[in-house]
Amino acid sequence: MNFEPRWIAWESTRRCNLSCIHCRSSSENCSYEGEYTTEEAKELLARISRDYKPVFVLSGGEPLLREDIFEIATFGTQVGLKMCLATNGTLIDDGICREILRSGIKVVSLSLDGPNARVHDDFRRQDGAFDGVLRGIEFLKRYEIPFIINSSFTKRNQKYIEETYRLAKKLGARAWYMFMIVPTGRGEDAFEELIDPVDYEKILVWHYYMEKDEKEMLVRPTCAPQYYRVVERMNMKEDEKLVRRNLKFGTGGSKGCIAAQYICFINNIGDVYPCSYFPFSAGNLREKSFKEIWENSELFKDLRDFGKYKDNCGACEYLNICGGCRARAYAVKGDYLAGEPYCRYVPEKLRRKE
Repeated sequence: MNFEPRWIAWESTRRCNLSCIHCRSSSENCSYEGEYTTEEAKELLARISRDYKPVFVLSGGEPLLREDIFEIATFGTQVGLKMCLATNGTLIDDGICREILRSGIKVVSLSLDGPNARVHDDFRRQDGAFDGVLRGIEFLKRYEIPFIINSSFTKRNQKYIEETYRLAKKLGARAWYMFMIVPTGRGEDAFEELIDPVDYEKILVWHYYMEKDEKEMLVRPTCAPQYYRVVERMNMKEDEKLVRRNLKFGTGGSKGCIAAQYICFINNIGDVYPCSYFPFSAGNLREKSFKEIWENSELFKDLRDFGKYKDNCGACEYLNICGGCRARAYAVKGDYLAGEPYCRYVPEKLRRKE
């Protein structure tokens, strides 16, 4: 199979103006050593663009805290990359919107973790964060800049999932992504807040029916690869095919975990990871080229070889469309090739042995 990166997120800075409970990088509002200079960032984009033309997401931390972020975005557009911006939304204003348009950024993603200030601000550990996101969205709408909304959930806000989805739709988001949190970085403190596996399955079934009825906005669960097993089994029950629509600048396709297969993450000092929640680097871009890491790293090869997967995932008839969350497997079981710990499905092979 030919694996080519369709979507790359780059932690342009680890610095952030919020201190969220689930933060992958435990970001603070301070400077971090070793981050890319403007010229180093441009060289990174130039080298990647010579071999691939993925969606390239300027992420963080909070990327808008980099004074040169739009200079970098403009360069990325010039070398043929589809540039996107991932922000917490609180710093967006008229000037930022004009720079977004000028630099060629295609889509902006924002974080919204609840339907009101009480829930969102508690999750983000910052009073006023909710109002800041809504204010940012109004600026984006004024300038007709497409935006998507990412919502992360744990036990503390899981009962607000449907309300949050409805708010995202009301606000005019092009897409809504429901993130099922993976405990890494500061998120390790949230182990006790992880959604119960029984509730997890119920939420995915709810998403299935919601998605079937949704006609205006792309919706997709993220970090929940077993959703595609749910979709297949529900379709079999209902004897029909679920119609899925792809976001114009998204990765496309209906598949579970695609870490190291079609997506990857580059941190603020150049380490390349299968995804932003994965704990191990496949190599550093100051030592090797992106192409060399993408095509030849042992870690990426491991994750692409389903024959190495273990436990319930290794035996599962839905392995090819699901794959289980590799980052969650490591966080819970200490083995990134282990079975998905939050999947309650018992594969047919294992049922026959009982």
